Amino acid sequence: MAPTPVSAHDLSQKHKRVVNFSAGPSKLPDTVLQRAQEEMLNFQETGSSVMELSHRGKTFKSVISEAEKLTRQLLNVPDNFRILFMQGGGCGQFAAVPLNLAGSPGATVDYIVTGRWSESAAKEAEKYCKVRKVHAPKPHASDSSDSEDSEEEWWSELSDNAAYVYMCDNETVDGVEFKCPPRTPPGVPLVADMSSNMMSRPIDFSKYGLVFAGAQKNLGPAGVTVVIVREDLMDGRALPFCPSVLSYHVTSRNDSLYNTPPTFSIYVTGLVMQWVRDSGGVARMQELSREKSSLLYSLIENSQGFYYCPVDKSCRSRMNIVFRLSGGEALEKRFTEEAAKQGLTNLEGHRSIGGLRASLYNAVTIADTRTLASFMRDFAKRVAQIDLV
Repeated sequence: MAPTPVSAHDLSQKHKRVVNFSAGPSKLPDTVLQRAQEEMLNFQETGSSVMELSHRGKTFKSVISEAEKLTRQLLNVPDNFRILFMQGGGCGQFAAVPLNLAGSPGATVDYIVTGRWSESAAKEAEKYCKVRKVHAPKPHASDSSDSEDSEEEWWSELSDNAAYVYMCDNETVDGVEFKCPPRTPPGVPLVADMSSNMMSRPIDFSKYGLVFAGAQKNLGPAGVTVVIVREDLMDGRALPFCPSVLSYHVTSRNDSLYNTPPTFSIYVTGLVMQWVRDSGGVARMQELSREKSSLLYSLIENSQGFYYCPVDKSCRSRMNIVFRLSGGEALEKRFTEEAAKQGLTNLEGHRSIGGLRASLYNAVTIADTRTLASFMRDFAKRVAQIDLV
């Protein structure tokens, strides 16, 4: 039975929904949650919840097939790439990538370190490979190291003999995002953790060998990881002790059904893919992400120093806006407490660096972002008597 259309505003009012600015698990579209709710007890007239279906049965196979088809269509994934649904989140892929792609124990791999998650991935890879860390410039507002010359300098540090080059396309903790992928040496595949920005802009797969994303940002709920890997990279590169459950080859050969997958997470991910398609596709998501992030960054830049962003404009994330208050930690705590009372939640920065952070994933709307901006203006006016445009 098709769900009765209900506006996101009506749903939020009825269920007293807050605006979730968390870095993950993040906000999901209200209409997706409504659809999942309506199908919870009786999925496609089976008399069962999707969580109760056999993962090897015809009905669930159609669910995972549809999720794969929509992912391929929305991202324009070439035919020579396989789309896998795996478990373990991004951290699971920190191990899976070297286990599948290193080629031999102790192989040299390059890790471009731009923040918390690329550093963590490099640390995990050191268990299996010889890791060369390439520290890309992560300029802060007081730096002037954002020129093309500095970019070329660190790109030239990548190894010609590396089994692969690894990057984190968007660092959620640090608020840093690549504007374009680095150029790797000929024949060296580029691996990208896109957990926090996949589906927010088009991907040129000619520049990558593998991309992956934990779903709990733009793709769906926590529990499933989407891995998109070029077919030739699944032949003869896996280390001999790679566990079957982490093997791209085994997962691909079994159509992501080698073991019981996170069925509900895959189902909701498919619903999110339908929502992206019906909302204008990835190109529209990109337009909205630019509009939302520009709105907040403009307010911060024009706040007379009351708010400030420590990241240089050249590499600021569209997904995770990190910022501080010039009044210090006590005022930042007051900010988050008052925001929460207004239904604006999870604005605290990552525990490792503090500060504030607003994550603007796809399901966070323009209206949500404007509501936050309005609160920020009001807070600045009440605390510092500053009228922000």
